[in-house]
Amino acid sequence: MSYAVQKDSSRRLTGLVAVVAFHVVLVYALVHGLARKIVEVVRQPLETKIIEEIKAPPPDKPPPPPPPKLTTPPPPYIPPPEVTVQVPVSAPTISAVTSVKPPEEYRTPAVVDANTCEKPAYPAAARRANETGIVRLTFLIDVDGKVLASKVERTSGSRRLDEAARAGLSLCKFKPATLNGRPERTWGRIDYVWKLE
Repeated sequence: MSYAVQKDSSRRLTGLVAVVAFHVVLVYALVHGLARKIVEVVRQPLETKIIEEIKAPPPDKPPPPPPPKLTTPPPPYIPPPEVTVQVPVSAPTISAVTSVKPPEEYRTPAVVDANTCEKPAYPAAARRANETGIVRLTFLIDVDGKVLASKVERTSGSRRLDEAARAGLSLCKFKPATLNGRPERTWGRIDYVWKLE
């Protein structure tokens, strides 16, 4: 234990000597070297210069005004000439009188029966995706009963199902519409229900 106390006091003494030596060196530097140089710097005369603002010379003449903007005048208005045409008023002439009544048109609509068609195959991708719905198709039936064109009027929500219904419909044959007993082209409509069974 006495060894620890002795070691502590020698450490304190060494620290005290180092602090005193540092202060002595500092005082010496201030007295002999640094203080003189600072005083010499302060003793030198200060030089001042007055800088006058340089003003721009006044302009001799004001700048010329900008040239006026020339626009083309509008074309002169020439009113159209007044022309009056007198049309002779005459009573309508009767060219022919007949007592025969024109024949009445007798129309029958096209027979749209989806049961006469083969059922289109359920698209495999739509089956895997569990897609179902009702598609409404409108189609043009030719005089021979074949489908000439078709379009989706209301979608089922699946493009695959809509296109499969259109493809299946194009293979069908229907009874065409008639006018006075003669077949004619006409548009038809059908709803096709897609459901998984």
